[in-house]
Amino acid sequence: MAHLHLAFLWTALLLVVLMATQASGARTTARWPKPQNTKKPPRAGSSGGGGGGGRFRMTTAANLPSSSTTVMDETTESMTDSYTLSATDSTTYANDGYPTDFPVDAVVPPGVRPDNFTIDLSQCFYNVCECCPPAKGVPGPPGPPGIPGANGLNGDPGDPGLQGEKGEPGLRGELGLKGEAGPKGSPGIDGPIGTPGPAGIKGQKGEKGECPSPPPGPPGQRGEPGLNGTDGLPGKKGETGAKGDRGGLGPPGGRGMPGLKGERGPKGARGARGPKGAPGEDAPVVRSAFSVGLFPSKSFPPPGLPVKFDKVFYNEEGHWDPVLSKFNVTHPGLYVFAYHLTVRNRPLRAALVVNGVRKVRTRDSLYGQDIDQASNLVLLQLVPGDQVWLETLRDWNGVYSSSEDDSTFSGFLLYPADTKGDAPVLL
Repeated sequence: MAHLHLAFLWTALLLVVLMATQASGARTTARWPKPQNTKKPPRAGSSGGGGGGGRFRMTTAANLPSSSTTVMDETTESMTDSYTLSATDSTTYANDGYPTDFPVDAVVPPGVRPDNFTIDLSQCFYNVCECCPPAKGVPGPPGPPGIPGANGLNGDPGDPGLQGEKGEPGLRGELGLKGEAGPKGSPGIDGPIGTPGPAGIKGQKGEKGECPSPPPGPPGQRGEPGLNGTDGLPGKKGETGAKGDRGGLGPPGGRGMPGLKGERGPKGARGARGPKGAPGEDAPVVRSAFSVGLFPSKSFPPPGLPVKFDKVFYNEEGHWDPVLSKFNVTHPGLYVFAYHLTVRNRPLRAALVVNGVRKVRTRDSLYGQDIDQASNLVLLQLVPGDQVWLETLRDWNGVYSSSEDDSTFSGFLLYPADTKGDAPVLL
């Protein structure tokens, strides 16, 4: 809308300037009326002949307003000769019917009264006769530009323009400031119980402890006396005999009813330490490690293939294959792998590969004769049958080795996996 309004203002200003320029030209330029004389100019030396030349003066009069008091005379002397005009010269045609009274299209300046005007025919030629129309002269050069007119009045405001098309969405704004922490939410639902972890390493067998015998409980209550037998026949009263020996104990009576449970007695003293148990069997020992380096002749290895580490620092278990330049996993467990590569003359992109899958990548963008180091370390859970090696990618194979710089690759078993319930001992 602002652009339309500005364009309208410029258009209005241009129209006002043009109108002011035309008005200024109309005020400063006076077009004199055409001559009304219908007679041809006289020939020099004769009234109607065709020889010789001479000068003549022609005076024309224009009907100007009578209110003007200024007299303006213009005299033009024209030289004609017999070659220019002859008795047989004629510009009249049969079909030319021009009126003798030519219209006056001059604009008389204000304040100028009607008076005579004299035309000097030495500078221009007119056919001013009743039968010959005036010939059109050569257009004069353009006049100088007029004085700029005064600024016009402001035009009426235009109608509002149509609504423009929808613009494209703007770019995404920058990330806003971090907001304040919201209120603490309610505790979530308890998650499912996780899988049980691996069993720990079995500890050594402890020494046998002594178990003290518990003290005897309190005696039970005495049982009820048994039933009396049937009465026999009364015997004769005998004589009093001598006192006899005491007889033996009779048979025990029947089991009495169980008594109430007594209170728990005090804790007994700790027993003596038992004898040491027999020694157990030896635990199996698991070892797996390697450490290799690169000979100078193997610098800048071909990309996409295992790097040929021929300089062996350690391979007691024989798990590193020097022919294939690969490490063969024999025991399941957690392994540690590390490589330290010297980079020179060209960039490097190296990857630690497990069974054809690139697990770890390293990059070093180096050009020229500078020397740099690229290294990495990783822990991997592996199973028997897995193979691990190191390779370069594309043309970024700037692995370098010399008598003063080495590139090495190492790995070892951190701890084995517990597969049988008995954790082997790692030495």
